[in-house]
Amino acid sequence: MEGRLPAHLEVAGMIRAIESQGGFASVIAKGHKDAGTILILTIYRGENAVLFERMPQLDGSRPYIAAKQQNPEKPHEIYEYLERRRLQDPDIWILEADIADGARLVASLAR
Repeated sequence: MEGRLPAHLEVAGMIRAIESQGGFASVIAKGHKDAGTILILTIYRGENAVLFERMPQLDGSRPYIAAKQQNPEKPHEIYEYLERRRLQDPDIWILEADIADGARLVASLAR
């Protein structure tokens, strides 16, 4: 865990970054203060939710990858998925960001 920012500080920084880009962010699940996994649910005006999660790569990097996208036919399915993830891992953080360009936001957070 050396070299990693504690999860609560990383989430606080993400919230500030989202708000500085004109968005709104809230923590919908608060995980382990120092080492919890962070998921980012981007959404714009209640639609088109995309879930981003850090995925370890072979080169040792941990970029955010779009792990799940909201199905317009079953819009609540993504929230059910998040609830299952939270029950499986109580240390998980889920940050919801309401912002126009979620993919661009997540790319800027990964730097």
